Amino acid sequence: MTSTVPNAVQHADVQQPPITMFGPDFPYAYDDFLAHPAGLGQIPATEHGTEVAVIGGGLSGIVAAYELMKMGLKPVVYEADEIGGRLRTVGFDGCDPSLTAEMGAMRFPPSSTALQHYIDLVGLETRPFPNPLAESTPSTVVDLKGESHYATTVDDLPQVYRDVMNAWNACLEEGADFSDMNQAMRERDVPRIREIWAKLVEKLDNQTFYGFLCESESFKSFRHREIFGQVGFGTGGWDTDFPNSILEILRVVYTEADDHHRGIVGGSQQLPVRLWEREPEKIVHWAFGTSLSTLHDGAPRPAVTRLHRTAGNRITVTDADGDIRTFKAAIFTAQSWMLLSKIACDDSLFPIDHWTAIERTHYMESSKLFVPVDRPFWLDKAVDDRGNPTGRDVMSMTLTDRMTRGTYLLDDGPDKPAVICLSYTWCDDSLKWLPLSANERMEVMLKSLGEIYPKVDIRKHIIGNPVTVSWENEPYFMGAFKANLPGHYRYQRRLFTHFMQDVLPEDKRGIFLAGDDISWTAGWAEGAVQTALNAVWGVMHQLGGTTDPSNPGPGDVYDEIAPVELPED
Repeated sequence: MTSTVPNAVQHADVQQPPITMFGPDFPYAYDDFLAHPAGLGQIPATEHGTEVAVIGGGLSGIVAAYELMKMGLKPVVYEADEIGGRLRTVGFDGCDPSLTAEMGAMRFPPSSTALQHYIDLVGLETRPFPNPLAESTPSTVVDLKGESHYATTVDDLPQVYRDVMNAWNACLEEGADFSDMNQAMRERDVPRIREIWAKLVEKLDNQTFYGFLCESESFKSFRHREIFGQVGFGTGGWDTDFPNSILEILRVVYTEADDHHRGIVGGSQQLPVRLWEREPEKIVHWAFGTSLSTLHDGAPRPAVTRLHRTAGNRITVTDADGDIRTFKAAIFTAQSWMLLSKIACDDSLFPIDHWTAIERTHYMESSKLFVPVDRPFWLDKAVDDRGNPTGRDVMSMTLTDRMTRGTYLLDDGPDKPAVICLSYTWCDDSLKWLPLSANERMEVMLKSLGEIYPKVDIRKHIIGNPVTVSWENEPYFMGAFKANLPGHYRYQRRLFTHFMQDVLPEDKRGIFLAGDDISWTAGWAEGAVQTALNAVWGVMHQLGGTTDPSNPGPGDVYDEIAPVELPED
């Protein structure tokens, strides 16, 4: 649970280079691209001030807009709700403003190196996130089938849990060349990464996560598969991912996306908001002191209601205010299903096979509920029936097969108000909550937790109303994040590579897809950043711009690292 796979690479005597979430499908060093003093590229002076539509004000849209502005273009950001997208941080009515809840993204792995570039750029602080059995987590309780186990490390759990962890390690090694790929990714050995991954994509594209487990000799025990699904290793149970493509899971474990998470102090929504307000130190065309906020007079344009092509192969955008604007280029970063339902679109916007990929995109449901409490009472020490200290915390980070599934305890010090994420669930577990109000959800959750902690009165510590979200019920999202099903690799490749438009007919160019669900690493903010940078390169290229030869962009090296292409017939 503290590390996805304790393998030979991690235990080698030689210090290994850090891993980054830059592959295996497209092993491009976005962190190096961002850090290079030459910048991301330049456009001809004749294009300075050219407006580019950026549809969606989540992290991907704001990163794209920020970088386009630095190049001297004028991004026009459209946002239906508020800046941030699924980086959504909310407060509790009547409570201290320092108490916040992360309704979307809340934990970020160190391998998200492009994301970290922007976190550092805007001066945000991070701290360890209290995942199950993480070093920063005081204690964890695993409660399955009515039996609870208290642990501070995995060694405190019964042997069967260690057997399951070992089975997962062996399964990855046997079926997915884990150590070899991990080593190649650490060394950024692109030829080796591509060699390993090409074989696995061809072999495993039609395989579910659960099927992959079942084919492993290590997981021949149903009991082990059941425990692994309910508890997992990393952030918690994996069973909601069991129907998904095993390739999605391999991307997570290869890049250590499920390890060593950190949270953003004060909330993740600060990142896009600060980028929106930031005045770049190096900027072309615009006066010093220009920001995205000043270019928009403080607020983005409202929701887009129509997208169509007009003469000269322009992209014409109609917004909720009825305003119509026409652009040489546009970047679409909202969730792709919006193009099918909320926005009236011309079929000519994309090639038909890209429309098919958009229609086939599979989203995971997800729900959370948070409550504010007076203090981190869970750090109090428990006593037995005779009043003797047990040495245990009265409550712990909790994984269970009950309705709550995952419960996280979030504090900012022993004497300050704190927050409990009473439940974080996905897929079918999320749908179980959908008809219930926030208070109804809370009551069910308190009942479940009361059965695990019968001596703890959580309710008496609650100091405000609960806040909740079901992303599948959010009108501008309709789901939490993309997760490919078996056979979806070809669809994902079409969407991810859409920024390479020289191969498209001229009447299908000019609008670029970006965002979390376009990336290979959906569910992680790093994918939103990477696809934003791809789209920025695409816009720059379309407008006649170039990168510095010393810092080639993702499109410049595309032929060397393009994702594996599977046959269609």
